[in-house]
Amino acid sequence: MWDDLNDWQARRHAELAGPESWLGMRGLFWLEAGLNSVGSGAGSVVLLPGGPACLGDLLWQDGKVIWQPEDGEAHELQTDIAGQPTIVDFQNWSFFLVDRENRLAARVRDRDWAANQPFSGLEYFDFDPAWQIEAEWEALSPPVRMEVPNVSGDLKIVEVSHQAVFEVAGQTVTLLPMSVSDKEVFFVFRDRTSGKESYGAGRFLKSAPPILDETAGSTVNQKIRLNFNCAYNPPCAFTPFATCPLPPPENWLPFPVTAGEKKWVKPA
Repeated sequence: MWDDLNDWQARRHAELAGPESWLGMRGLFWLEAGLNSVGSGAGSVVLLPGGPACLGDLLWQDGKVIWQPEDGEAHELQTDIAGQPTIVDFQNWSFFLVDRENRLAARVRDRDWAANQPFSGLEYFDFDPAWQIEAEWEALSPPVRMEVPNVSGDLKIVEVSHQAVFEVAGQTVTLLPMSVSDKEVFFVFRDRTSGKESYGAGRFLKSAPPILDETAGSTVNQKIRLNFNCAYNPPCAFTPFATCPLPPPENWLPFPVTAGEKKWVKPA
């Protein structure tokens, strides 16, 4: 398990140190219906840190966004709603579209960001096998519909059909997932380290899909493994240009989770 954790931490470092890092984000610009100018010139809707005064226009119309560059052919851009968005490159900059509850924004990235201030790394709590928890995966009937806010103030309705139930130091607690797929279960939580040793808005945790509880002799009872040693900071810990979900009150744990990533402090 220690080797697996070292590998996971190495991947996290590579992700945050690379050209596609959240640390390279330089802007988030919300679009309006119709034409949205893109460039470094004053008055641009999507204001670029460099490059030409007018790089082109984004036409948001009839549910589509068409990129109309000053020099090149117009083409439709895909947002991140279904996965990987279309990336528009220019010099060392790039931008792509994000969809947040039918609100669209262009997110601008500087791929050469590390030339000025390379990523200094993360700090972690010491590995503790006690924070590798096998929780009950209980069905909720009926499912719960909850409003999940993000750091931009938007609300997203999430339907939750299961909850993870586990015990820490004699306290029984639950975690509600933000999303469940056949590949992973995604949680957002706060705990008593939030705002102190760990990031104030909470942390993320991904788990493998639930497994059958073979000891129960039933296909109904399921378990889910929660490894809090792999709890990690959300993108908004590294940039103001992210739109991270915030943990719902149901996921505010009443004890410190001394495992996973600690708060990242930006170098002076």
